[in-house]
Parts: sequence; structure tokens; C-alpha cells
Amino acid sequence: MRLKENLEGVIERIKNAALRSGRDFSEVKLVVASKYASIQEMEELFLLGVRNFGENRAQDLIKKSEYFKGKSIVWHFIGRIQTNKVKYIVPRSELIHSVWRVEELEEIEKRATKLGKIQKILIEVNVFGEKSKAGLSFENVEEFLKICHRFDHIEVYGFMTMAPYVENPEEVRWGFRELRRLKDKLSKRFSGNIKLKELSMGMSNDFEIAIEEGATMVRIGSAIFEGGK
Repeated sequence: MRLKENLEGVIERIKNAALRSGRDFSEVKLVVASKYASIQEMEELFLLGVRNFGENRAQDLIKKSEYFKGKSIVWHFIGRIQTNKVKYIVPRSELIHSVWRVEELEEIEKRATKLGKIQKILIEVNVFGEKSKAGLSFENVEEFLKICHRFDHIEVYGFMTMAPYVENPEEVRWGFRELRRLKDKLSKRFSGNIKLKELSMGMSNDFEIAIEEGATMVRIGSAIFEGGK
């Protein structure tokens, strides 16, 4: 019952944030960040209609995707990438959210080529300049997209970012807005395997602000599993 109520509360907040920004609820995809979720919790959420789950660790992705084999689940990899784990991530992930290094591109290309798969990725951008966070700086994004053009088995679907935790999410609004502006600007300059459609930004603490500023995916864990803001 707790999960059901929490999920319904999050969905309601997503709807209201979309409404406030003049957008349709269907434009925002909820990716449940299931890093700390048990199989039983994920089963309950699946029965409640959740289809998009995001995992941070390759070993958890392996275990959980095996358990739910045959179910209509879309797996997202949302954690930091270790190149030696890419061989486990590519066969199981519809979308990899956290790509920002050339060696990651090379390994993804290698694994996707072997599978005959076009791997969808998002480029992680360190919008807020935190030293502890991964991601490209704003000024390096365009050059990185040019490198992405060289890979035949990768499609870049947009950008991802993580904001720092702050008591007042209004303090990070500017960063979400700037990433949307960057996406809009660069989407006019690139084509082919660069399809800048998605903005994965916003987590439990700040997803409403992110939606108001253009997020198309929100990665939510604690608001569903623990409840509250």
C-alpha cells in the first residue's frame, strides 16, 4: 500500500508540474531509480504499471533483468560507467544515461557491433561544475557530439545531468534551463545518429523544477520507496 500511495503521489506531482509548464503529462517519462529496491518492491511497482527502471550497478542490472526476463520492462543504466562492465550493460539497456568519455563510446560501439544493436545513449553534462560528479562541461559538449558521429552503432538521444542536493530546489532551476537551451541549440546543428530529443534531469528532490524547465525523463527513487518530498 505504501508503494502504491507514494507512486500515485509522484505521478500526480509530475502531472501538475507538466501542467504548470504548459506541457502534456505524456511528454515526461518516469524512470524508477531502483538501486536500493528489492525484487519484491519492483514486482509490486510492475503490477502498478511501472515499466521503466534505472539501475546504477552492472551486477544489479544483470540480476534484476534476469529475474524479470520476458516482462515488458525497459532497462535504463543511470550509474557511473566502468568500461570493463560495458559488456554487461549494453545487452540489457535500452538507454544508457551516463556517457561522457571517449573510451566509453569505444567500448559501447564494440559491444553493440557484436550484438548487431544500435545502442541509445545520453551524454552526461556536469552543468553545476561539481568536482565530485562525472560529466562534460558545457564548452566540451559540441566537440564530444562530433566524436559521437563516428560511431555506427550508437545513437545520441539527448543529455543527462544531476543537480546538487539543496534545501530549496529553486536554486538549481537555472542549470536545468541552461541544459534545455543547449539541447535546443545543438539539435539544430546535428543530424544522423545525433537525435537530441531527451533531457534526463530531475530526481526526488527537484524533479518538479526540472519538468518545468523541460525534462523529458525524471529519475526517481527515494520519493517512491521512502515517500515524502
